[in-house]
Amino acid sequence: MIFALLVVVFAISWGLTRFLRRYALSRSLMDIPNERSAHSVPTPRGGGVSIVVAFLFALPVLTLLELLPLPVLIALSGAGMLIAAIGFADDHGHIAARWRLLGHFIAAGWALFWLNGLAPIELLGVSLTPGWLGGVVGAIYLVWMLNLYNFMDGIDGLASAEAISVCLGMCLVYWVGGVVELVWAPLVLAGAVAGFLCWNFPPARIFMGDAGSGFLGIILGAMALQAAWSKPELIWSWLILLGVFIVDATWTLVRRLIRGDKVYQAHSSHAYQNAARRWGHKKVTISVAVINVAFLLPLSILVVHGHLNVVAGIFVAYAPLVCLAYLFKAGRS
Repeated sequence: MIFALLVVVFAISWGLTRFLRRYALSRSLMDIPNERSAHSVPTPRGGGVSIVVAFLFALPVLTLLELLPLPVLIALSGAGMLIAAIGFADDHGHIAARWRLLGHFIAAGWALFWLNGLAPIELLGVSLTPGWLGGVVGAIYLVWMLNLYNFMDGIDGLASAEAISVCLGMCLVYWVGGVVELVWAPLVLAGAVAGFLCWNFPPARIFMGDAGSGFLGIILGAMALQAAWSKPELIWSWLILLGVFIVDATWTLVRRLIRGDKVYQAHSSHAYQNAARRWGHKKVTISVAVINVAFLLPLSILVVHGHLNVVAGIFVAYAPLVCLAYLFKAGRS
């Protein structure tokens, strides 16, 4: 039954992306190259809606099969739909940054409410119960996750490859960690993104757009919070596997803040963008997937098994990524 669901999810995503590409071409919904662009020809945008539709179609099916708790269904569906709607509207026009941010925090609050907030955190053998402060931290975390995913969706196939490799990697972490019941949502999300990637792999024939990238960011962030209630170490496994995106986006933002840039304005100074200008989209996208699978995934497994403590795991994972961000001049004008 699960295999059939994955096939259907992939087919919905693939077919709807094809339709959205034709729709965008007919309505001239194009991403026009400018001095900040990583592409050189006008390209249709908004294809990420196919990921949203395919994934949200599958969630109630997982709940009916008793593979996904109802509160998690409500959390992911509600938050995801709101973020996708905001992104879709912004793709077709413009929404002021303050109103987008307000919507982002509303979606984060919705997800946290149904996920029962932030789970107790295990750090150096000590269990920390966040309480009300955990709600604030959790909301900031989710809003940053969805925005950093938007920032990192700037070259062909990168955001898609990141989502697929992270989701499948976490499925393996869940399996070896003895929490197989958590596998299904990330597995289905990987299937939905795979259908879109067929059209987005370099050279991309359609872009994801804010609707898709923001949706992926908040869904991945929410699934990490859900996992922490089953096993506290799992949230660290998620943060390690998402390290490429977290480090590049955070390092770039901090550098631009220090320099006094208007951080809400578009730019092209991320490490991955500088690397793509040197080596091309395909090499950078594939390299990120390889880093996730060959380097970050083993660290995630070691952490969840307790063979590597959290602080050491985060340091070993992030230190080389910080070096890469520095070498590729992330955040420099």
